Amino acid sequence: MLKLVSSRLFDRRVLQSIRHTCDGSIEMAKDNLTAVLHGIEDMRLEQRPIPQIADDEVLIAMDSVGICGSDVHYLAHGRIGDFILTKPMVIGHESSGVVTKLGKKVTNVKVGDRVAIEPGVPCRYCDHCKQGKYNLCPGMVFCATPPYDGNLTRFYKHPADFCFKLPDHVSMEEGALLEPLSVGVHACNRAEVTLGSKVLILGAGPIGLVTLLAAQSMGASEILITDLLQQRLDVAKELGATHTLLLSKDQSAEETAKLVQKIMGGEPDKAIDCCGAESSARLAIFATRSGGVVVVVGMGAPEVKLPMINALAREVDIRGVFRYCNDYASALALVASGKVNVKRLVTHHFDIKETDKAFETARKGLGGAIKVMIHVQPRDTNNPCKF
Repeated sequence: MLKLVSSRLFDRRVLQSIRHTCDGSIEMAKDNLTAVLHGIEDMRLEQRPIPQIADDEVLIAMDSVGICGSDVHYLAHGRIGDFILTKPMVIGHESSGVVTKLGKKVTNVKVGDRVAIEPGVPCRYCDHCKQGKYNLCPGMVFCATPPYDGNLTRFYKHPADFCFKLPDHVSMEEGALLEPLSVGVHACNRAEVTLGSKVLILGAGPIGLVTLLAAQSMGASEILITDLLQQRLDVAKELGATHTLLLSKDQSAEETAKLVQKIMGGEPDKAIDCCGAESSARLAIFATRSGGVVVVVGMGAPEVKLPMINALAREVDIRGVFRYCNDYASALALVASGKVNVKRLVTHHFDIKETDKAFETARKGLGGAIKVMIHVQPRDTNNPCKF
């Protein structure tokens, strides 16, 4: 039977709702408050049944869930590309929690473990999965992507092999941030960032900033990051960007490319577009050196106009990024080792009962919001040290 560890893991309010079962699991009270998106501008908090787990799954008492730009987009527009909200959907996919119950076949985690949750689970059987590119699996089940529910809820079930145990010194908030950090790691891997790389990052939002952190950890010697907001660039500089460039909407991509090259003392060999705007993708191509690599992370309009002759004549590779693949363990290692510090990205904290206020803050960038964190359990309940 599991021995509960002091109040640093479960505060008194949570302890009062826990009882032990004969199989060593933890059973919680029947409160499963859940944030459900019913349609455009229609987010509701409601009670849902606590899920029953399969043999390869774990039941997780959710702790921290970050708000992603995609969450906000579904709230505002009800769709992202071909992913269309057609029925109520639980929101949230940047997350961490505590294992409360194990399926019969689970061996990689135990009850009481604090875990980060990789939100995309592939079929494991198709050619993409077998070739190690499971992010391209046509049968992917991804949290808070229609028609699949996310995990902004008190209790959530997930396949155990997509749960990553957090070391004691890694906070629940950092565990939730492994999701966007994995995007940055994957983007840098796609760009082949390595020792001495000169990297241009378009956009200093959350994904641009984690890409900056990932590029630094991979040995980039020079990083220039751009944005339309000086406040974001100030944070990028604080996080270690070599150069920052404040853009204006009336600048042409060609003009800005020359400015980038002047600031960096030459052309970057990697450019990573974290905006998704046509103008930023064009800038990435014009600015990158011949034979270099452009990686497009941000998803904007379905079709855009790009300078293809320029790219082809200079053999500039253009590569896409779709989420991440085999990157969660690397992201966790970067955070656990101290090589990457994602704590600065968390600017706001809300309780799950304040979900509407949290989304309003993230959506409008109130108070310099970068990453807004929603706490399903009282803040720091499961952090050995306060965040």
